[in-house]
Amino acid sequence: MGIDFKGRSFISLSDMNKEEILYLMEKSGEVKAGKHKGLLSGKTVATLFFEPSTRTRLSFESAVLQQGGQIFGFSSSASSSTQKGESLTDTIKTVTGYCDAIVMRHKIEGAARRASQVADVPIINAGDGANQHPTQTFLDIFTMMEKKGSIDGKTIGLMGDLKYGRTTHSLLVALSFFDVRLAFISPQELKMPEHYTDFLKTKGIEFMEWDVLDEKAGDLDFLYCTRIQKERFFDPMEYERVKGSYILDKESIQLLGDSTYIMHPLPRVDEIAEEIDEDERAIYFEQAHNGVPVRQALLGLALGTIR
Repeated sequence: MGIDFKGRSFISLSDMNKEEILYLMEKSGEVKAGKHKGLLSGKTVATLFFEPSTRTRLSFESAVLQQGGQIFGFSSSASSSTQKGESLTDTIKTVTGYCDAIVMRHKIEGAARRASQVADVPIINAGDGANQHPTQTFLDIFTMMEKKGSIDGKTIGLMGDLKYGRTTHSLLVALSFFDVRLAFISPQELKMPEHYTDFLKTKGIEFMEWDVLDEKAGDLDFLYCTRIQKERFFDPMEYERVKGSYILDKESIQLLGDSTYIMHPLPRVDEIAEEIDEDERAIYFEQAHNGVPVRQALLGLALGTIR
């Protein structure tokens, strides 16, 4: 018996449980294997990106078009009526009449939740400020399971901007459903926010905080790197102090184990040297490509075309 996601919005990992995540992973695997072809035939999806995006927006567009659906939208707030003063709720109330689902990215935390409260169609959160990015997490978990078979029992390092990085925040919540050990590797200025570490304590999840990548990294199953996000800093001086920190190159990856996979939500700036791309442990482009089948499965479940 499957889980019925029809009509459901996907805003935060906190709205889900382990069984639901695993069911989505199962369906994503089926879609990647070629099942459920044409699952978005006759469906129209709106992409409302009030904030710039490359991989997320284009992978959603590819996901819809490959499965026979139609897609429309905008790629920045400058091309929407918010420039004229229209409220987010009015935009959402209007667009729901044009489509079967809305994929939305917004710079304000909580914007996706607000949209879901006034929409008549499912809202898929494609990132809201420094809060969460659930569809990135879905493809991250899918990639991890493809490589290791299971998340349970694994040790996962999160490195870089853990303060503002919404991808790491979403991933942390998802990983809390599994039996994992976590390592947070960041400058003091960019440590994982306390409310997330407090959350892990309530869940009984073991975590460590490291100032630098060292020989302990050899025990990691995955090292999840993030860029230092200049656009998330309110203080330009804070950004200048930490940019360029925590770079992976041929020297530093010698600290990793032979089976430590390197992941990154992309885009990268200078935190992973291009010379690492040829290393068999580097799976960030494969990770990005998994966004297509995972987002196809997610939309199919939300629209009830697969179960």
